[in-house]
Amino acid sequence: LRAALLIQRWYRATMARIEMRRRYSLNIFQSIEYADEQAQLQLSNFFTFMMDQFSQPSTGKDKSQKSSFSLAEFERRIDVPDSYYGPRLKFPLTAADANALLEAFKNEELLHARYVLQLLHETRRVLKEMPNITYLSTSYSKEITVCGDLHGKLDDLLMIFYKNGLPSEKNPYVFNGDFVDRGDNSMEILIILFAFLLIYPNDLHLNRGNHEDYVMNNLPKIGSDFKKFISQVHGKVILYLLEDVFSWLPLATVVDSKVLILHGGISDTTDLDFLNLFERSKVRDHIHVGLLLFSLQNLAHSTACPHLLACALAQTLDILWSDPRNQRGCIPNKLRGGGCYFGPDITAKLFERYNLKLLIRSHECKQDGYEIVHGGKVITIFSASNYYEDGSNRGAYIKLNPDLSPRFIQYQVSRNTCRQNLQERVNTVEGAALKALREKIYANKTDLMEAFINRDLTGSGKLSVSDWAEAMESVLQLELPWRTLRSQLVRSSADGRIEYTSCFYDLKIEKPVEEQVQSSLVETVCKYRKDLEMIFNFIDKDQSGLISLEEFHHTWKLFCAHVGVETDDEAIDKLANTIDYNKDGNIDFSEFLGAFHVVHKLDRKAS
Repeated sequence: LRAALLIQRWYRATMARIEMRRRYSLNIFQSIEYADEQAQLQLSNFFTFMMDQFSQPSTGKDKSQKSSFSLAEFERRIDVPDSYYGPRLKFPLTAADANALLEAFKNEELLHARYVLQLLHETRRVLKEMPNITYLSTSYSKEITVCGDLHGKLDDLLMIFYKNGLPSEKNPYVFNGDFVDRGDNSMEILIILFAFLLIYPNDLHLNRGNHEDYVMNNLPKIGSDFKKFISQVHGKVILYLLEDVFSWLPLATVVDSKVLILHGGISDTTDLDFLNLFERSKVRDHIHVGLLLFSLQNLAHSTACPHLLACALAQTLDILWSDPRNQRGCIPNKLRGGGCYFGPDITAKLFERYNLKLLIRSHECKQDGYEIVHGGKVITIFSASNYYEDGSNRGAYIKLNPDLSPRFIQYQVSRNTCRQNLQERVNTVEGAALKALREKIYANKTDLMEAFINRDLTGSGKLSVSDWAEAMESVLQLELPWRTLRSQLVRSSADGRIEYTSCFYDLKIEKPVEEQVQSSLVETVCKYRKDLEMIFNFIDKDQSGLISLEEFHHTWKLFCAHVGVETDDEAIDKLANTIDYNKDGNIDFSEFLGAFHVVHKLDRKAS
């Protein structure tokens, strides 16, 4: 008996440690993801300016012409060669066409550009006829399936269809936003969902997510996805068309007047009646201005909204960006940079006003694929398994029957983790999370060193644990358990104090860039890699992956001024020439980002 108790105690302690590691790993991933989203919103004014300078047509007439090309004109410009062996679509589409697309994408085949264009045009036409809020009834179907974020992960969509069946009149679906971004198959997912929407417009429903937006969506990623399907000549035109399609996606779905389905959440000013009044596509040109929207949202939460557009922007932002919390009240969601945190009292207030029973939302990765909060009234559903790393989370979807009782189906698509035990899976996830965190730390090296030195009054190179944790949070603002993580990030001296410079020991920038270029520029690139990737993708007008030294110089000078980095023309020229490897006067931007990749010395030695 004593031996059994010892084994039980050991087992429980081991499982508790594993669970703690798994939770803080997910916490690290989420905190970094939300910080990146916040940075994108804060830089969106600059990003919009860059789009106007390098990407938008010069006149309103040109812009209207570019976005309203006739389908016949597209067809004249793009021929389908006899050598093309992929799906050949005929409109109106049929179930056979959707099946052909599924089979083609399973086999990593591509859809020709001509059919992509036709599909987007037809999808926009159908979406324009739909209201802001879609109303469904289970009386016409036994069950409705609700799916959460897919984020470009085609394997998860195929798994859902395999387990649950394809969309049809007898098998309706609601996909709750964030179909794209992050994963490698954003375009394939959009094509499949849009095809089923055209075939079953009353049985497949799409809500807009916060990533169905041309700033928050990783345009280089979706741009590279497009390059698989189209020629460089038509790349920008299709991206503009897709942007327009995104703007016409409905904002919410209501089932049996009892279940509200939307991507993010609600606030204390959410008005479902008002959400049906404005033309949702008109907020397209404003929703990406994150700082403006955030201030408008605070205005809308505090006073009667003085302007229809301001109210529309604030409510749309809440719908797409908000998250639930256990505390009462409604406060701005400063971690994401948009939307709000809403408590159980806010949920109860909305339910009482509209006689609702359940709120289904997505927007957050959950370890089990779903989470239930606010006394069972709010459900988060997330359908992208292995979102951050293989083994990081399950995916799930919901089956809603006529009595509106949710049933959860979980799954995990993986080719690797199925052969690993629990300890190995957690090690993999934890390692990836810590690697991402260390890169974030290195990208903020200057600010962190300043914070450390300001607290190191004796100049010993050491800090107490509490001072070190305070410095880390003051700079990174990730709301992480720094005390718990310190053994993974820094070294401690014999007296238990933190040797704060040790958090940079095992990180470096790949040579020779670091030695040749101004250090502040190097750190700026590391810090804003994702934003720069978006900006330079727009400068690259012909989608060739190359930008001229002149374009690079002009953009980089503006960007440095925007983020407050002091530099001069000579330093920028030196940076450009360093990464112009073949000296042809152009920069391969993928090589540019690779030149500033943070190297983990220990990983390198191990490999």
